[in-house]
Amino acid sequence: MPLSAIDLAKQFYDKNPGITSGHRLCPGCAAPTIVKIALMTAIANGYEPVVALATGCLEVSTTIYPYSAWNVPYIHNAFENVSATISGVETAFKAAKKRGEIPADKKLAFFAFGGDGGTYDIGLQSLSGAVERGHKFIYIVYDNEGYMNTGNQRSGSTPPGSDTTTAPVGKKMSGKLQLKKNVVEIMAAHENVYVATVALTDTFDFMKKIEKALAFDGPSFIAAHSACVRFWRVADDQAVETSKLAVETLYWPLYEVERGVYRVTKKIKDPKPVSEYIKSQGRFNALLKKPDAQEIIDELQQYVTARYERLLALEEATKDKPIRGPWSKKDVQTDEHAM
Repeated sequence: MPLSAIDLAKQFYDKNPGITSGHRLCPGCAAPTIVKIALMTAIANGYEPVVALATGCLEVSTTIYPYSAWNVPYIHNAFENVSATISGVETAFKAAKKRGEIPADKKLAFFAFGGDGGTYDIGLQSLSGAVERGHKFIYIVYDNEGYMNTGNQRSGSTPPGSDTTTAPVGKKMSGKLQLKKNVVEIMAAHENVYVATVALTDTFDFMKKIEKALAFDGPSFIAAHSACVRFWRVADDQAVETSKLAVETLYWPLYEVERGVYRVTKKIKDPKPVSEYIKSQGRFNALLKKPDAQEIIDELQQYVTARYERLLALEEATKDKPIRGPWSKKDVQTDEHAM
């Protein structure tokens, strides 16, 4: 049976889940909760986590010299190469097992964590290479939609109309005008991979996807909605509520892609307008005062609706049709005249 939140509470109420309290992240930041859910799920399933972390908010706030908030094996290298780093660690583990230096039944879970700056932009090449090579690791992006560690610069993940220091909302421009880069689909296009989106509003869905990633024979990529209370201008108790609105407005659809097979894991029958999500965050306040605000919101509404409808169509079209093996005989139909 899949784990439940109660299972995790019973197991970890008096234990540390791999990242300790007392770090320097902002009160209410979603990132450490994302890490805790992932690591607790792995530990509860009998795995010992090994963590690699890209430069970013999570890294600088949990490893201020000479302190560390991590009590699992941890490595930090640079901003752009966390995937290359963890792939090297995973390869070394397999080699040590082969030489008999590590017990054959030892279960390690290799995690790489990065923000959207280190994932959508700076680290995309390293991530793509590690996934294409087929290393068994779980990459989790805590997506707070900007370079928040250095003061709220725009990234490839920043949504249109959000006020940032490098694409500010002003008299001439309405902030970043481009839609958010769809990195989830970029990763799904690697085909021999498990890809999923998660949000703190649905912990059970999150845990199930971590369990699937742990069991998957290859690389996994998980995008986690991660509210930045400081620069999204939301109250420090609103990270979960913000993620709930993201899901309910179709801004952050919950789905998974396993070797090309799509599945929407939370169907939204009566979605709320995306304007509710926009108006809940202070980062859009300057946009809402401009005469072209409704035009930008309407464009975003059209996009999230079309994307969700496309996901539903892909779920139907790809059902039982994996694009990479291993296939069962029923999955492969051959033409006898082509033999």
